[in-house]
Amino acid sequence: MNTTVKKTLKLVIPIAIGVALVLYSYHSTTPEDRDKIFEAIKNADLFWVAMSVLIGILSHISRAIRWNYLLEPLGYKPKLRNNLLIILISYFANSLVLRSGEIIRATALTTYEEVPFEKGFGTIVTERIIDVIMLLLVILIALVLQTDIILGILEENGIGLVGSIGILAVGIVGLVISIRIIQKSTSAFALKIKNFLKGLLDGVLSIFKMKRKAAFLFHTLFIWSCYIAMFWVIKFTVPETSELPIGAFLVAFVAGAFAMATTNGGLGLFPIAVTAALSVYGVSKTSGDAYGWIMWTAQTMMVVVFGAISFLVLPLLNRNK
Repeated sequence: MNTTVKKTLKLVIPIAIGVALVLYSYHSTTPEDRDKIFEAIKNADLFWVAMSVLIGILSHISRAIRWNYLLEPLGYKPKLRNNLLIILISYFANSLVLRSGEIIRATALTTYEEVPFEKGFGTIVTERIIDVIMLLLVILIALVLQTDIILGILEENGIGLVGSIGILAVGIVGLVISIRIIQKSTSAFALKIKNFLKGLLDGVLSIFKMKRKAAFLFHTLFIWSCYIAMFWVIKFTVPETSELPIGAFLVAFVAGAFAMATTNGGLGLFPIAVTAALSVYGVSKTSGDAYGWIMWTAQTMMVVVFGAISFLVLPLLNRNK
C-alpha cells in the first residue's frame, strides 16, 4: 500500500466511522424519540451553553499560558496571543483530521516564533503526557466517588464485592507480568511500549526542571477543572440531568474523553458514549442524547468558529513572518 493511499485512508476512515455512528444514533431512535430530542435541543437554555463555551475558552487561554512554562527552559517565550491562536488552530485541525493538530501546532510555532520543530513538538508531547495523567486521575476520582454505583452494576451482572476484588487482583497481577514480559522482550511492539513509558516518565520529570512549577500545576488543575465544568453546566439545559451529582458527570466526562480521542472531535461517538454513561443514573435515552448532542455541538462550534478565525488572524498579526 503506497503512502498516498495510507494518507487517504487515515483521513477518510475516521470521518466515515463518525458519519456511520451518527446514522446509527439516528436510526436507533423512534420518530417520537427524535422529536423529543430535537425539542429538548431547541429549548436548551442558551445561557448555560454560552457558559460552557466561555469556560472552554478560558481553558485554552490557560493552556496557552502554561505552554510558555515548558518553552522557557528551552530559551523561548512566544507571544501569548500566538500561543492561543496556534492552539485553537490545532484543535480545529484535529476535528478535521485526527492527530493532525499536534504537527500543525509545532509547525506554526516554528513559523511564527522560530522555535525549532523538534523542541516545540517535544513540549506538546509533554503536554499530552500530562493530560493522560490527569485523565487517569479523573478516572480514579470517578471510581472513588461512584463506588456504590459501580458495585451495583457489577452485582446486577452477577459480580459481588469479592468478585470485584478478585478481578482487581487478577488485573494487577496481569499488569505486573505484562511489564516484566515487555522489559525482557526485544520485539518492535515491546520497544514502542517501552519508548512510550520512557516518554511518559521523561515528561513528568521535565516539570521539575522548570522555574514555575507551582504556576504550571495551577494551570494544569485549572484546565482540567474547566473541562469538567464545561460538562457540568450543560446539565442545566436538560431538565432530567439538572439534579444529577457531580460524580455522574465525571463518569460521563471520562466516556466523552475516550470518544473524543478515537474519532474526529468525537463525531457520532461522543453523544452515544455520554448517553450510555448517563443511563447508569436512570437518565432516559432521549434526555441523554439531548445532553450529549448539546454538549458536542456547543464545543464543536466553538472549536470550528474560533479555530477558523485564528487560521485567518494568525498570519495577519505576524506579517513579518
